Amino acid sequence: MPTSDSTQSQRLKEVILLFLKLGVTAFGGPAAHIALMHAEVVKRRKWLSEGEFLDLLGATNLIPGPNSTEMVIHLSFLRAGWPGLILGGISFILPAMLIVSVLAALYIQYGSLPQVGWLLYGVKPVVIVIILQALWSLGRRALKTPLLAGLAVVVMAGYFFKLNEIALMFGGGLVYMLIKNVQNFRPKDLSAVFVPFGSAVIAQAATQFSLPLLFFIFLKIGALLYGSGYVLLAFLRSDLVLRFGWLTETQLIDAIAIGQVTPGPVFTTATFIGYILGGTPGALLATLGIFLPSFIYVAISNPFIPKMRQSARVASLLDGVNVASLGLMAAVTWQLGRASIIDPLTIIITLVTAVLLFHFKVNSTWLIAGGALVGLLSAL
Repeated sequence: MPTSDSTQSQRLKEVILLFLKLGVTAFGGPAAHIALMHAEVVKRRKWLSEGEFLDLLGATNLIPGPNSTEMVIHLSFLRAGWPGLILGGISFILPAMLIVSVLAALYIQYGSLPQVGWLLYGVKPVVIVIILQALWSLGRRALKTPLLAGLAVVVMAGYFFKLNEIALMFGGGLVYMLIKNVQNFRPKDLSAVFVPFGSAVIAQAATQFSLPLLFFIFLKIGALLYGSGYVLLAFLRSDLVLRFGWLTETQLIDAIAIGQVTPGPVFTTATFIGYILGGTPGALLATLGIFLPSFIYVAISNPFIPKMRQSARVASLLDGVNVASLGLMAAVTWQLGRASIIDPLTIIITLVTAVLLFHFKVNSTWLIAGGALVGLLSAL
């Protein structure tokens, strides 16, 4: 039955308000962002089921770009159609872009990063518990067999042995698909999984700074980058430090740090760099360049996600990628936990958050705000 205009308008408003809120409160990087989205759209609002959320997560991991932002775009598209795809993604990106632009202006004026350690001190333990809740909920749905559980453990171990994240994720999916379909497997079946995306190519250019070249550098990164912020660091260093000499090593590390400690997408590192190099126009163009491919990839790939479940072989690949993604998420959470839960106060924050979240079902946004307040009070 067609959706009425009023219902469509209401859904669009819901999408905008939700992802604006997450854009302001979603600290902790992609794993935390996905956990917060799971809490909001599966647990609280029931926009989709655990299985549907997992399939979106798996499909997102099959395409380049920032995973949590692409999840936002997918969810917004499913909830509010094409207007949702555009406005939901912008709502998630915009708050972080504005915050990072202000920090970049302060950085230029004072030559160093503002102190935000007090904020993260209280927020990080809360984020760890939120991720653990999402892992528990999604894991019960994804780990359907001992084989899948074993695959998750192997991927976690591979991460700690410093194997490539993308190789672990795709390798896990392919291995599970081959085991499940070994008797009937034909190589051509893989063709149903991947959508033929184009590649952005930058020709060799002069080292003199220009806004168009800045845009195309970040467009290339957004179109090709798989993996974590560490992979983003490698891309940025190659182009902006070594190739063109526009940034120093110190500026690059500071830019990555700003992306990590501010809420919203980590890729707003591009906003910081764009502002340093080209002011407000540079910030806008760099942000547009790095995020634009994600909107295009989601628009192209979203219709294929239900069809992926219709093929036993492709569905098993998606199951494997889902489990590998959760294995990587668990490994990252372990590392974050060791760095975040470091003294009696952070242990108390973690335990109180766990009780409030698991038993009393307190909204995660309030928990993050409470963690930030505790962090502030601890600095006084």
